[in-house]
Amino acid sequence: VQLVESGGGLVQPGGSLRLSCAASGFTFSRYGMSWYRQAPGKERELVAQINGAGGTTNYADSVKGRFTISRENAKNTVYLQMNSLRPEDAAVYYCKAWFASPLGGVVNYWGQGTQVTVSS
Repeated sequence: VQLVESGGGLVQPGGSLRLSCAASGFTFSRYGMSWYRQAPGKERELVAQINGAGGTTNYADSVKGRFTISRENAKNTVYLQMNSLRPEDAAVYYCKAWFASPLGGVVNYWGQGTQVTVSS
């Protein structure tokens, strides 16, 4: 199993970035996908999530209206479009694949993260 994030970098406040997470080693369309972020000294927090079919999304209040999560199951890739970026959005962004097993429990896979810096 591999999740590889890309697209992070330095952007000015008000700017945009598009993060990608390429998945391999599991049946991508059966897994929900999430983006989390972790800033220095803070706990990792959920930013956005999308179900396997892509029809249901949820967002943290802090990013609603600015970030959009989407997925292309044919490409085994999930995206996070981030607009109107603020300094407080700066963090390492991680993607996570999750699957609720019919036998009970949840399977989670994590990527290594990509750094997003928002600064003028």
